[in-house]
Amino acid sequence: MSEPQGLKSTQHLPVIEKTTESELGQSTSAADYIPLPAPDAAKDGSGRFWSARRVPAAVLATAVLAAGGLLLYDVVAVRADRTAMHWRGPLARELAERPLDDTWVLVGAGVATALGLWLLVLATTPGLRGVLPMRRPHPDVRAGLHRGAAALVLRDRAMKVSGVRSVRVRMGRRKADVRAVSQHRELDDVRADLDATLADGIRALGLTRRPALSVRVARPGRKG
Repeated sequence: MSEPQGLKSTQHLPVIEKTTESELGQSTSAADYIPLPAPDAAKDGSGRFWSARRVPAAVLATAVLAAGGLLLYDVVAVRADRTAMHWRGPLARELAERPLDDTWVLVGAGVATALGLWLLVLATTPGLRGVLPMRRPHPDVRAGLHRGAAALVLRDRAMKVSGVRSVRVRMGRRKADVRAVSQHRELDDVRADLDATLADGIRALGLTRRPALSVRVARPGRKG
């Protein structure tokens, strides 16, 4: 089973993250730091990357083209004094005779509404949630960093901190959640070192919008 995007973990020895309040103390609370002001996006940054969404666009265009072509052909055939398609008569009668509160009418309306909302969401949202936009020092260059790669960089930095036994990093668009296990140092000291190291690591990523940082440090749980 593959891990979710933006989640990188490493573990030197099997560890069960099961601790009591006395073991956790203050060091297990979220250590949110206030990131430095990001550069002005209009001058030195770029917005989110927009997905091409080729598959939904192709499906929608094909469906609209097929339905429009079929309807246009039937209208032209009737205008030319030819018999309408066999499905047109029963459909017209069903639409005229079936009440609006009929189950199938409500189901069809619900499906059409859901499809329309889905298409609107696809048209108005950027997509590519897994790519974090980076600062743009040159106007002709635009770069992005995958959340998984950013999580890997932060994990490698965290593993270099003394006393850290294992680290798990979940990188989001607005927040980096770091959970570490320490065995032989004071938890407060380990967390302070992680705060400084990871804050510097986030600044070094060069992201347009620096995510907030949450660090939690715990003792390894007992087996059994």
